[in-house]
Amino acid sequence: MEKVTLEPEERKLKLSEPGGKESTKWVRLKKRLHRDKWMYLLLLPGIGLTVIFKYVPMYGAIIAFKDYNPMLGIMESPWVGLAHFKEFIGSPNFAMLLTNTLKISVYGLLLGFFPPILLALSLNQILNKKIKQKIQLILYAPNFISVVIIVGMLFLFLSANGPINGLVEKITGQPIMFMSNPGYFRTIYILSGIWQGMGWASILYTATLAGVSTDLYEAANIDGANVMQKIWHIDLPALKPVMVINFILSAGNIMNVGYEKAYLMQTSMNIPASEIISTYVYKVGLQSGDYAYSAAVGLFNMIINVVLLLLVNGITKKLNDGQGL
Repeated sequence: MEKVTLEPEERKLKLSEPGGKESTKWVRLKKRLHRDKWMYLLLLPGIGLTVIFKYVPMYGAIIAFKDYNPMLGIMESPWVGLAHFKEFIGSPNFAMLLTNTLKISVYGLLLGFFPPILLALSLNQILNKKIKQKIQLILYAPNFISVVIIVGMLFLFLSANGPINGLVEKITGQPIMFMSNPGYFRTIYILSGIWQGMGWASILYTATLAGVSTDLYEAANIDGANVMQKIWHIDLPALKPVMVINFILSAGNIMNVGYEKAYLMQTSMNIPASEIISTYVYKVGLQSGDYAYSAAVGLFNMIINVVLLLLVNGITKKLNDGQGL
């Protein structure tokens, strides 16, 4: 029997006929929309708020390409193109700002990524629920402390007359100016951030481990597996997808170092290490009133974030059998 082949146009017409694949897909889509119409209706407020507060403000990014004058408005201000970007890249502060931002972000990502995982694995070994809940409450508490209070605590404990310097002075004979020395700024910033957010960041990992089937642990016990073998062959494979997603999202925000903590920790002595892009945008934009230039710097920061997010996601897909965001 001779096999009949259809040309591309004929095949397309065939699929669009009643009973074809495209027709079946549309029917299924209509059925789903009709069946879940109330669920989609519940999404509308969230979508509306996202559009209003996330997408509509993007209109203001135009001032990064203009010599913005508040009296003229955004549209009437003269267009300058990439002048502000060139000015920022050519400024003497560019290398320092970019280096400080990248160092704090990369070191914070690498040093702060694994402690929540280790904490979740440790909590998973505690069988007594009451003790586990008390430990979790203690570890989650720092996350709810204001950044202002955290920085105040750092200045209190690490000042020349603070308790830590009191101990250092007894050992070495002289105090260490932790908050004034640029060499200590990144270490203090990152370690205090890990201490504050480690417990809260472990919630997702703890919840993932709570969903692991107990049958796997029982089978491992029968096979004579020890604690480390259970963690390696059961817990870590269960955490792997969550770890990948968290790493990609963290890498995507690698340039978004919160200016509040860095700005509050700044002193006249540690500026060479504490001045980052976000604090620079705050000072130039809000304090000096150069809105167009600060918008250009902020947009430059965002573009780098997007590029890093796509790059890390692509690398993760290749290393993780095509799984990514």
